[in-house]
Amino acid sequence: MGRFEGQTVIVTGGSGGMGSSHVQGYHAEGANIVIAGRDDDAGRDLAAQLGHRARSVHLDVTSEDDWAAVVRDVEGHFGPITILVNNAGVQNPAALIEHTELRTWESILSVNVTGQFLGIKAVAPSMRRGGGGTIVNIASTMAHLGTAFYAPYTASKWAVRGLTRTAALELGRDNIRVNSLHPGVVSTPLVNQPTAVGQPAIADVYSPDPFAIPRLAEPSEITRLLLFMTSQDAAFATGSEFVLDGGLLLGPALQPETTIAA
Repeated sequence: MGRFEGQTVIVTGGSGGMGSSHVQGYHAEGANIVIAGRDDDAGRDLAAQLGHRARSVHLDVTSEDDWAAVVRDVEGHFGPITILVNNAGVQNPAALIEHTELRTWESILSVNVTGQFLGIKAVAPSMRRGGGGTIVNIASTMAHLGTAFYAPYTASKWAVRGLTRTAALELGRDNIRVNSLHPGVVSTPLVNQPTAVGQPAIADVYSPDPFAIPRLAEPSEITRLLLFMTSQDAAFATGSEFVLDGGLLLGPALQPETTIAA
């Protein structure tokens, strides 16, 4: 029996990047899994591959009406929601603040912050009806520092930290845990493909060589931590920030050739 047998999990942005890894991880552990996102074809394809206990639903995370429709659909098919993974997120094209258009700023915050806010707002009552649950907001190591050229994305991920802690305080007595997961640089399309025409992919300009674990993370590594966070093994954790970054936030590591003068 898997750790999530009989539980119902929604993963936003569930058909691509880290999302599809999370979906497959929960499904393998026995959960009813809901693939929520705007790419309906990819969602349906993934659900068809998984078969039993997998369902694809259309969701624009910035739409309160979409969220309400998803909760109704999921409860009608599987019952109360047990786990919400607020995974959907977008990156802005690299630009200085003074060259960033207002519509870009608003779009990034709408998906990365408002989308998670609406998810918590819509799903919490369902969890309460089911006796509790757990929510994980996917943040980033960029929520812990400033990053030139990425003000909208960085600001959005800092905001996720405050949202997570506030939700944890409000929902704790309803037996609903809320935590955030902060990946470093992960090998996904968000990193491996350009965010705008004519710009390099993040992976083309970022080097993990100075850090303690000198490589990009694989999506499956993030999934394994996520599964722990939402399992009973982490039942005492709420309002917490789980960082998985290969030592990126620590700064440059001691290199093998480094010596200390006598």
